[in-house]
Amino acid sequence: MDPATLTATALAALIRSRQLSAEEATRATLARIDRLNPGLNAIVQRRDDDALTEARAIDTRIAQGEDPGPLAGVPVTVKVNIDQKGHATTNGLRIQQGLIATEDSPPVANLARAGAIIVGRTNTPAFSLRWFTRNSLHGATRNPAFPALTPGGSSGGAASAVAAGLGPIGHGTDIAGSIRYPAYACGIHGLRPGLGRVPAFNATAGDRLIGGQLMAVSGPLARSAADLRLGLKALSQPDPRDPWHTAYSAAPYPKRAALSLTPDGLQTDPAIQEALTEAAKTLESQGWEIGTPPIPPFREAMELQLTLWLSEFGLGGTEAIAREADPDATFVHRELTKLAPPPTLESFMRALQSRARLARLWRGFFTDWPVLLTPVSGALPFPDHYDTSSPEAFAKVIEAQMPQIAPPFMGLPGLAVSTTRTATHPIGIQALADRGREDILLDVADLLSPEVPAVS
Repeated sequence: MDPATLTATALAALIRSRQLSAEEATRATLARIDRLNPGLNAIVQRRDDDALTEARAIDTRIAQGEDPGPLAGVPVTVKVNIDQKGHATTNGLRIQQGLIATEDSPPVANLARAGAIIVGRTNTPAFSLRWFTRNSLHGATRNPAFPALTPGGSSGGAASAVAAGLGPIGHGTDIAGSIRYPAYACGIHGLRPGLGRVPAFNATAGDRLIGGQLMAVSGPLARSAADLRLGLKALSQPDPRDPWHTAYSAAPYPKRAALSLTPDGLQTDPAIQEALTEAAKTLESQGWEIGTPPIPPFREAMELQLTLWLSEFGLGGTEAIAREADPDATFVHRELTKLAPPPTLESFMRALQSRARLARLWRGFFTDWPVLLTPVSGALPFPDHYDTSSPEAFAKVIEAQMPQIAPPFMGLPGLAVSTTRTATHPIGIQALADRGREDILLDVADLLSPEVPAVS
């Protein structure tokens, strides 16, 4: 048995019962990183010595009868766009390679408090601005299960690491699909929590502008539904540095799920439509009612999300893109600006005004239908770096990604689950729920998410 290939749930139980030490689990994971990461470039900042020291401390606490937390001794990774004391918060940028954090961000602090051992920090595209993962500082990340395909982005390093068994839980961030798409592309599972569920703050960057505050979140990627639940429990503990944080609560809900194969006219690949239909049948077999009611707008929410995003890039982001001179980021930013008119104060304020209307529509929808089953993307995972091959390719990618761009505009949580795979592609679906109802999505994950073995 290679401990590095076990789930976090299994590892934590073995370590807590002293059948396996945290140091042994960490050494096994570091050995696997030595073997597999050079071909993947998923982890771009390693912390072997610190990880082993922290693992030994967990073993000491357990030997003394203490409870080290729900992730007792489990190796995990975090993304290079969040602060970890003593490490550069590069966000894939050469201009930030000297930006050393002096304190842990809330997700890092929460993982440590839960007893996790952070073995490394994972790659992201420059500025975390793509659904593909490559930058001029750290290089490109490969998809371990499907090398010809993108590993996704912006949490492509996290998904690649989890899929390869370089830690059973990976921290990711998501403002427009950056957890859900990498999980989908690498054939694993990912949970984008809703607004306020997981506290966030990077002291190296200061407070984000309003779009980032309302739409950007941290969450877990994993190979099992149980590990998503465990990861969210660890990440979501309160932290006073986040003014939006809200406490977790669950309430009874009717088991009713809506099914939308082609939201707002999306051209959805037949294989994805089949996966969605099968997922609905699985829920129905477990006593859920399935319906196909009209759904609130996706496309309008996507367009307004891009308006907020591009408005904020006008305040320093455009200049930073020019200074970084990363070819991918330059191309992506140029193509994004074609999708929304130049922002004005009025268009920015109108976008926020429309957000309230759309959030109200979605909240009303979820009152009747607590879950919506819909595509993560209209297309199967794209060939690696397809988006920057031409403006036409970029436009095709943006259109396909509508179901993952839209939900963050209303602060909604989203779940990407990989349900099956072919010889050439993973296939998965997305489930959405109301803000604050990650518990419903985790219940759905229990029914729809097969445990995925680590790729060797």
